[in-house]
Amino acid sequence: MITVKNLTMRFGTVTAVDNVSFSAAKNEILGLLGPNGAGKTTTMRVLTTYLDPVSGGAEIGGYDLVKNPLEIRKLIGYLPETVPLYYDFEAFEYIDFVARARGLEGARLKDRIDWVVNACKIKQVLHKPIEELSKGYKQRVTLAQALIHDPAVLILDEPTSGLDPLQILEIRSLIKQLSHDKTIIFSTHILQEVEAITDRVCIINEGRIISDGSISSFRRGAGRKRKFNLDLQVSADECRSFLNSLQFVEFNIVRSGGDTVRAVIDVNIDKVTDFNLSLNNKHWIINELSEILPTFEETFVGLIQQTRNGGQK
Repeated sequence: MITVKNLTMRFGTVTAVDNVSFSAAKNEILGLLGPNGAGKTTTMRVLTTYLDPVSGGAEIGGYDLVKNPLEIRKLIGYLPETVPLYYDFEAFEYIDFVARARGLEGARLKDRIDWVVNACKIKQVLHKPIEELSKGYKQRVTLAQALIHDPAVLILDEPTSGLDPLQILEIRSLIKQLSHDKTIIFSTHILQEVEAITDRVCIINEGRIISDGSISSFRRGAGRKRKFNLDLQVSADECRSFLNSLQFVEFNIVRSGGDTVRAVIDVNIDKVTDFNLSLNNKHWIINELSEILPTFEETFVGLIQQTRNGGQK
């Protein structure tokens, strides 16, 4: 549904998006995660045809970003970082205005307004001036306008900004529900949002994609080592001697007694297969060999720090 190839965006001498490529399949939820200033919002503004890229491009629903901007705008619903509201309108007047601008009329107009009012839970503020609404309700009214024309693609920039915990859970649930027939890209700097909602995550930092994959593959593959619990029916001395013989392993024996030993080991990521073969060749009884995955937060922070220190780009 969405293919981005070598997208680059500059503002004067500042490169905000640097040769970015990624894709999103139909009915996929893709999270664009990164620290503030990483290039998330600029990427979304290009994808919504608000900005023209300096180089590279993208296709959405088969339409070229630069050649067919009007067709792309018909396909997408956009919730920007700064809510685009007319504060002297009532919430209903605003949603009705956007719906008519999108070409809705008659029974279809009424059905879509009824649907977004219920989905975004704004019925109780429907006839209040937007300027009197709380930040959370303003956010929900803006989400309603993004959904009013039943778009095939949703692009959401910080969709839960300003919402209370209960509202956040409701919006998360709505996004998951919408993904049954829509492709969704949403940006955030909140790690919990990505874990709770996405099928896949792209990590962006300093304008570049530094990781792209599922949450589990990201946690497993971003570091240089993998950590395991190892429980063997063998003496502590034999286990220690074996692990000491492996140059690519670091370990800590956390429990030993009789003929059993438990250790936590770190294995160089490119040597996991070698470790498994070496262990199997000992023909010991293995009570447990289980991977200890780092938290998403630990992996994310480590990857960002590695990038900033001149590592992977």
